[in-house]
Amino acid sequence: MSKRLRYLAITLGLTLCGFTAQSQTAVIDSVSSPKKGMESKGDTSTDSISSYINNIGEHLDSLRNKITVLGSMVNSRKTAAVATVDSLGNISANHGAVPFHVDTLHVTPAMITKLQQEQPVNKYEMELKGVTFVPKGQWVTGIAVSYSQTTQNDYQFLILQNISGDTYSFKVSPMLCYIFKNDMGAGGKFSYTRSLTKLEHADVVLDPETNYGTEYLYSLAHNYSVTAILRNYFSLGQSRRFGVFTELQLKLGGGQSKITTGRGEDLSGAYERNYQVGVGLAPGLAVFLSNYSAIEVNVGVLGFNMAKTKTINDQIYVSRRKSQSANFRINLFSITFGVAFYI
Repeated sequence: MSKRLRYLAITLGLTLCGFTAQSQTAVIDSVSSPKKGMESKGDTSTDSISSYINNIGEHLDSLRNKITVLGSMVNSRKTAAVATVDSLGNISANHGAVPFHVDTLHVTPAMITKLQQEQPVNKYEMELKGVTFVPKGQWVTGIAVSYSQTTQNDYQFLILQNISGDTYSFKVSPMLCYIFKNDMGAGGKFSYTRSLTKLEHADVVLDPETNYGTEYLYSLAHNYSVTAILRNYFSLGQSRRFGVFTELQLKLGGGQSKITTGRGEDLSGAYERNYQVGVGLAPGLAVFLSNYSAIEVNVGVLGFNMAKTKTINDQIYVSRRKSQSANFRINLFSITFGVAFYI
């Protein structure tokens, strides 16, 4: 068979298999490349041409199968991507999640399984975080002591004139508290107060024609009280050195006092006994000097008090009085300073 017939047979086979003109040229070049060898041996037989055509047909069938498989994979990938978008849309609608965009070209079955297993995002709730200021199991003990003394000699202040005398007051208040829970403790306080006033002379002058005076006034008073306390500590930020506390107080107390005025036949006196109960709230500040000692300052803010007093005048006349008071403001006279030890 001539070269022309061989060329037509190859072209016809490639055209029937769907090859492009570029592919046909590549195949013909590959077949016609051993041109010199074939011319030397003579014309190729019909069987050789048929085998070439059969090999080309087998390769084309293999290519068709691969293209079919790739088309199936692309279709399945598109179907999976659409299903993923639908499922993510359902999750967003059911759990109120924020909508987000999904790149369907990078979604895999493993990603879908992970999304299905994950719990929905819970609503964010802000909470206060702090450090433990006083740990559970510690004993807190301390004492507050105050003392004051004054001496006046013809002292004048506003309408008070010609004041001469001496006064002093002393107060001691030990405290013991057990921390039964982190930053929370319960305990008690005992308080004893003694005050003495010796006034030789004092005048109250309202105007040049109106004045009142007293001489030889003597007063001595003893008061005591027992207070049950409940403390709650809070650290300032992340600090373990500075903190504040609120102290709830239940107070029971009593006392006695005597007052005398005049001298000689003009002597007159009174004796009093008093009982009191009160509930109060006293916030404070604690500053640790070391791991075991701290300075504490607290002040009464609000409270309720009831008092009952019995008075005997000149050992003859008896009188009684009851009083109730509520305090909802800062009482500057109730500020106390003390040292506490944390064991």
